[in-house]
Amino acid sequence: MRSRQDDGPNSNRRREASRDGRGDSPQGMRSGDAAGSQRSSQGTVQATATATGTPAPTPAKAWLMLLLGVGAQTAGTTFVSAPAFLIPELTTHLGMPLAQAGLLAAAPTVGMVLTLIAWGALADRIGERWVISTGLALTASAALGAALTPGYAALAVFGMLGGAAAASSNAASGRVVVGWFPRHRRGLAMGIRQMAQPLGVTIAALAVPTTAASHGLAAAMVLPMVLNGALAIACALGIANPPRSTRSSSQSPQAAGIPSQHPQHPNPYRRGSFLWRIHTVSVLLVVPQFTLSTFGLVWLIADAGLDGITAGATVSAAQMIGALGRIAIGVWSDRIGSRVRLLRWVAVAGAATMAIAALTDVAALRPAAAAAFVVATIVSVADNGLAFTSVAEAAGPQWSGTALGAQNTGQFVAASVVGPTIGALVAAVGYPIAFCLVALAPLAAIPLVPAEDAHSE
Repeated sequence: MRSRQDDGPNSNRRREASRDGRGDSPQGMRSGDAAGSQRSSQGTVQATATATGTPAPTPAKAWLMLLLGVGAQTAGTTFVSAPAFLIPELTTHLGMPLAQAGLLAAAPTVGMVLTLIAWGALADRIGERWVISTGLALTASAALGAALTPGYAALAVFGMLGGAAAASSNAASGRVVVGWFPRHRRGLAMGIRQMAQPLGVTIAALAVPTTAASHGLAAAMVLPMVLNGALAIACALGIANPPRSTRSSSQSPQAAGIPSQHPQHPNPYRRGSFLWRIHTVSVLLVVPQFTLSTFGLVWLIADAGLDGITAGATVSAAQMIGALGRIAIGVWSDRIGSRVRLLRWVAVAGAATMAIAALTDVAALRPAAAAAFVVATIVSVADNGLAFTSVAEAAGPQWSGTALGAQNTGQFVAASVVGPTIGALVAAVGYPIAFCLVALAPLAAIPLVPAEDAHSE
């Protein structure tokens, strides 16, 4: 699966320059790129670093791309999370049944699942800038529609449409971060980018319920509308598509009349099982993650015996430390030069920590149960950035959008099954046995983790 290190965009530029005596040029890169000169200089620096065996420096503009990527993902997550935080107002004051409110809250996620791969494929074709900015603009429009149109059905429809639009930032923002950062800094960059999801949920949790209670459902959608609209403008103005490993058509074998048995950018899903295995591992590791996020608070109160305030503080602390843990494990993967090695360790730790949580429940160890929950939560979210980066690196710049869309789709589908399945399991056999059965998912993931990383750059 490992591609040759010399067969990348920088070597293409060096070979083209040696043939015709000119330096790096924006010609042959993707049309419509407003950052051609900067990409050319970046390619020269990376080529020099490759020749000397030293890591390529991180372009200064990469950090701006990371900031915009995090902002885009945060804005989209705020919209997607907003209906869930309308549930207290809908059920308590407006009399909506909980099951109906749950369906309304799930509408944005349904929209995301339907369009993630399509947005990723579009980013592969036209670049990230317009995919992200257009998607956020459409999300803001959906929030405006939800605010102006009365009725629960309209709220569900606009929620699904907004979720479908917000999916653009899921695949494309990760793609732009991976594209701008060199390999030895991507773990750090993607760890920071993965903090966007808890940040967006936090913003929605702080603003939406109180606004809905004070000013109504329509007013609660104003913040998601403004946030997505502002980020749409910022991304349209600030995002530059990263360099592509694309040869100019005049340099291709087909243009010279030489038949080629291999396509220039072959489908990575047909080259081997690496991507399929990472997708499967990620789906299995979603099981403990969403089990803990969905039922952790209830377990700490009902079985571990914590009071509501202590249990809530424990959940909040676990989420905050888990967000920082994503950055730490990303840096760690940069240091050791491998994503899959750490991914395997995370799977082992995931199985162990779920079993330990079950043991603390059986032994009625309250402080130990709280500690076990925090550790298990930190471990359960540690794989996200590793798998996301690994998928992008294995797919290559021409397929990473599609692959990242597929990665997110599998995770969202799995997450939607976890709630009702684990809920029924807890009702039937109790938390300790349910946690032990959940531990089987990361245990099954261990042998599926590939032995080595794959790179298509």
